[in-house]
Amino acid sequence: MDELITLFTRIGLSDVKAKETAANKKLGANLHAILTDAGITSADSAPVDRSTGALYYHLASTITPQAAAHIGYLTRAIRDGRLTSTDRIAAGIKHAEKAGGEIDDAQFDKDCGVGVTVTPAEITVEVEKVIEARRKDLEEKRYTLAGQLLGALRVSLRWANALAVKEELDRQVLAVLGPKDERDNPKAKKAAEKSAKAAKAPAKVADAPVAANGTGSRVAEAAKSTRFITEGELSKLHKAGENPQIDPKLMEEHLKRTGGKVITRFPPEPNGFLHIGHAKAINVNFGYAAAFNGITNLRYDDTNPEAEEQIYFDSILETVRWLGYEPHAITYSSDHFQKLYELAVELIKRDKAYVCHCTGDEIKANRGGDERGPRKECTHRSRPIQESLDEFEKMKQGKYEPREAFLRMKMDMQNPNPQFWDLVAYRILKASHHRTADQWCIYPTYDFTHCLVDSFEDITHSLCTTEFTLSRESYYWLVDALEIYKPVQWEYGRLNLAYTVMSKRKLKKLVDEKIVNGWDDPRLYTMAAIRRRGFTPEAVNAFVRDLGVTTSQSTIHPDRLENVVREHLNDVAPRLMLILDPLEIIIENLPDDHVEEVVVPNKPRDDAMGTRKLPFTNRVYIDRSDFREQPDPNFYRLTPGKSVGLLNVPFPITATSVVRNANGEITAVKARYENDASVKTTKPKTYIHWIAHSPAHSSPVPTTVRLYNNLFLHENPQSEKDVPGGWLSDINPDSLQVLDKAIAEVGIRGYAVEDRFQAVRTGYFCVDKDSDVGKGKWVINRTVTLKEDAGKDK
Repeated sequence: MDELITLFTRIGLSDVKAKETAANKKLGANLHAILTDAGITSADSAPVDRSTGALYYHLASTITPQAAAHIGYLTRAIRDGRLTSTDRIAAGIKHAEKAGGEIDDAQFDKDCGVGVTVTPAEITVEVEKVIEARRKDLEEKRYTLAGQLLGALRVSLRWANALAVKEELDRQVLAVLGPKDERDNPKAKKAAEKSAKAAKAPAKVADAPVAANGTGSRVAEAAKSTRFITEGELSKLHKAGENPQIDPKLMEEHLKRTGGKVITRFPPEPNGFLHIGHAKAINVNFGYAAAFNGITNLRYDDTNPEAEEQIYFDSILETVRWLGYEPHAITYSSDHFQKLYELAVELIKRDKAYVCHCTGDEIKANRGGDERGPRKECTHRSRPIQESLDEFEKMKQGKYEPREAFLRMKMDMQNPNPQFWDLVAYRILKASHHRTADQWCIYPTYDFTHCLVDSFEDITHSLCTTEFTLSRESYYWLVDALEIYKPVQWEYGRLNLAYTVMSKRKLKKLVDEKIVNGWDDPRLYTMAAIRRRGFTPEAVNAFVRDLGVTTSQSTIHPDRLENVVREHLNDVAPRLMLILDPLEIIIENLPDDHVEEVVVPNKPRDDAMGTRKLPFTNRVYIDRSDFREQPDPNFYRLTPGKSVGLLNVPFPITATSVVRNANGEITAVKARYENDASVKTTKPKTYIHWIAHSPAHSSPVPTTVRLYNNLFLHENPQSEKDVPGGWLSDINPDSLQVLDKAIAEVGIRGYAVEDRFQAVRTGYFCVDKDSDVGKGKWVINRTVTLKEDAGKDK
């Protein structure tokens, strides 16, 4: 290990990267073989130019099993300066996959653009062609089309300098459109449209808030943007029909069935609720197919009846639709149980599978154990084919108990990739399945099922997270072993958030141990939880699309997601007055029967949202934090002898005295309404929110408010260094605060469960499902604060 680390640093890898690479059995073995071919065999070898070292590393991490036989040729092509970019390496791998025995140098150079130089003049001409072909679209969509144009140029100018291409495109687009203006600023454009609309339409008065759909907001546009497909790693994926097959006829038949259409799938296991990471997977799969007029299936990977429940199936479909996607078809792995069984039998007949009776400990020991020692084959591996067929039939008939027998694939125990160590294809589970009942007592594993069902469904792009990178080779091995259509698997970095856990197993533990109140507890980042908290689907889609798609793992601070939610709610949420800690104000110079109705806009400067009427009487409530008994020149809200404005009320009030209870606590403040025309008053520096006491209007409305903070105290609760007591010891005791004496204005009665609003000067909130609107019971959740740093623990 130490020798490998030292060797890898010679090609420019950092110490950390070198250690990670050496610890990765597959990648480390690939890179070691490449450096050996390149003549870099020891720590004494001359250091390699960092750019060349990066190309060696890229080859090691992207080489496919089909091209592995030519890894030495590809290495020498890098060493000799023929493959000088990652694009050329990708082309070289593709050429090697189809080459068979020998590689023809001339054809290789042609396919990989070796020696091709694209001049600045050629770049200029090609950019002109692309712009002219899309000029009408460009003039209509303006700068938002630039990403698509760049994607097209990356195809036609494949071997050109990428930076030079982008700079030339920017120059020519600027010449066509001129500098960016309000048309390229969604917020400014929206404001201009609203102003024009308001000028034509009379003011609208309504008793209940009018919901806005946010069309035209930056977040809404980002939620539909395809830049993450046309400008990122996804733009490099193969076209439908380009994935090589063990037999060319398989592709011919596939294309007859699909017509060359892009087909993806979103394949969750129905053993828990989806989380924010799945939102990225949904956008990647549905978004990629939609960008190419393709289709996406929702496929339940339901091969483990012990962990599956109907509530999980229902919540998965509901989440997909909540995000705005409709599957082309809803399928189940269990649809194919009979066909999968028949292929398992076929695999045995081809001497590529066998029944194993080893214990779990024995299987682990044969794979090298914790010490990573030498690996050896199972004693049952060489049993006769007919014997394995007979034993597999006994498994199917229930003659063995769970863990007494397994069907394992006969792969390669000496391969450095653990995904080749004779993976289990079938295991015994004596559990009733939700769809097939007790028809089966043997169930296929993920490693056996996933690639085969992808093949059955003619998937063109099997998109998954990088934790399945090592599985790619075994994925291809199985479909080739059975000689059926082979999709392409491609991996991208999964999305992780700080201050939470994403593992379904850990989420379930939090639920089962009642540390949280169910899978949709708003302190979690399951999709049901963030929906209940008040996040919008547009904000979630915009967030994951704005992040882009790379092959790197990323852990994002939740503030970044909250900022997108806050931006969208600022555009679409109506306003309402809510008081968390009420303090009564008695306006002495107004009579007890004084009641006037104040017309209040549901959203200032947005007439499209309408207005509502609120009562104003001689008794109102303000938030206790808006009053101080002791004068403070820097405090501009209510204090004795100082005036403060009440939002949307014609005149300010001035505090005159306080009312105390027996304990000396302030229970009310007496004030004067400055409506005497004979007395000149200055305009108050501050306006505060308020709610009137008016029995005739049933005001105020008692409300329970839930305030949420991070569920865990540390960014990474699973870090042994930061949390030596284990992740469950890191629970934040202040993650939930319940305020049961809050009050809301009467406008809240126009809301339903899941409706969102901005509580003026307080935050963004959502009506919770625990509300009973018919009985006047209101429970609301704080979605996000008004500002990123508001209310943060210092």
